[in-house]
Amino acid sequence: MTFDPTSPVALTQSLIRCPSVTPEEGGALALLDSVLGRAGFSVERPVFSEPGTPDIENLYARIGRGGRCLLFAGHTDVVPTGEAAAWAHDPFSGEIADGLLYGRGAVDMKGGIACKLAATLAFLRERPDFDGSIAFLITGDEEGPAINGTVKLLDWARAQGEHFDHCLLGEPTNPNRLGEMIKIGRRGSLTGTVTVHGRQGHVAYPHRAENPIPGLLRLCSGLIAEPLDGGTAHFDASNLEFTTIDVGNPATNVIPASAKAVFNIRFNEGWSAESLGAEIRRRLDGAAGNVVRYSLDLQPSNSPAFLTQPDAFVDLVAGAIEAETGLKPALSTTGGTSDARFIKDACPVVEFGLVGETMHQVDECVAVADLERLTAIYRRVLDGYFPSASA
Repeated sequence: MTFDPTSPVALTQSLIRCPSVTPEEGGALALLDSVLGRAGFSVERPVFSEPGTPDIENLYARIGRGGRCLLFAGHTDVVPTGEAAAWAHDPFSGEIADGLLYGRGAVDMKGGIACKLAATLAFLRERPDFDGSIAFLITGDEEGPAINGTVKLLDWARAQGEHFDHCLLGEPTNPNRLGEMIKIGRRGSLTGTVTVHGRQGHVAYPHRAENPIPGLLRLCSGLIAEPLDGGTAHFDASNLEFTTIDVGNPATNVIPASAKAVFNIRFNEGWSAESLGAEIRRRLDGAAGNVVRYSLDLQPSNSPAFLTQPDAFVDLVAGAIEAETGLKPALSTTGGTSDARFIKDACPVVEFGLVGETMHQVDECVAVADLERLTAIYRRVLDGYFPSASA
């Protein structure tokens, strides 16, 4: 090891230099294994499989067996770089220029993992006999299908008798400035396809055909005629968006046999996938009447809406953020899904990480100063979660 693992900048650079484009491990988990093992953690790297999906290597590490257990969770896999020539800096170099550290995964989320690890190692050097346990649960399958990653790793940990009291997930939660936002929940996601069935025919003889397109327009209008809800205390109103409407008809003189629309709904905790599916069917039946023949295909959803109720742990994280940044973070449930949707079944989970402005983009980068500040925030969380006997 040629770098100081308590330096979040050096550790972020080393992780970025591991080309762990999902589903490849790329050396990133091996690097964490080495650092955590040297610090006294017990480390295991289970591999999970599922037919039709790539095998995924994961990492679980823990130090301490008693007291409360704080879980740090995250992922080392990253999205592809796109055209590497479009980057001003090699996407796997970890190069620093003008106070910014560049590379794929800099903010999503190798930087966040580095900050957690650096803060933990510094904490352990000063408090080797702390009363409690710290665990790291790191997957290589968050940016991929999310089948052989966190969800199975949690099941594996549960089977080993592992227990967690709270989790801090390091996804990039801040829109513009470090300290703006904590995620205390996520909206659910449900995708469906509605297909209207007609009868193909010549456009000059419409009485011999049944055009499905007017029927599809009728059903789509029925789905969005009324809001799904008005939102809740911590969530915006549930929202349905059509993502594609397809007929697949290359001919201008043929009435097509079918037409379909795909939609996605991001929903709040007032719905489950099952209750929302029932409401979609109710609206479609009402719009179809006895006129439109249709079928509905709802994809299985592993993305329920959930909320971590604001409590002492949320207050601890928010207080650490405010102490280091001067900002009082908003408690938010916006954005897409994350692995928090799996972790919430194991323990209360909140998300706080870096600024996500450049995630998944060309020239993804993080301010070096933000890495230092985020490490200081995580260190404050550790100190507050495991108070010393003299405190």
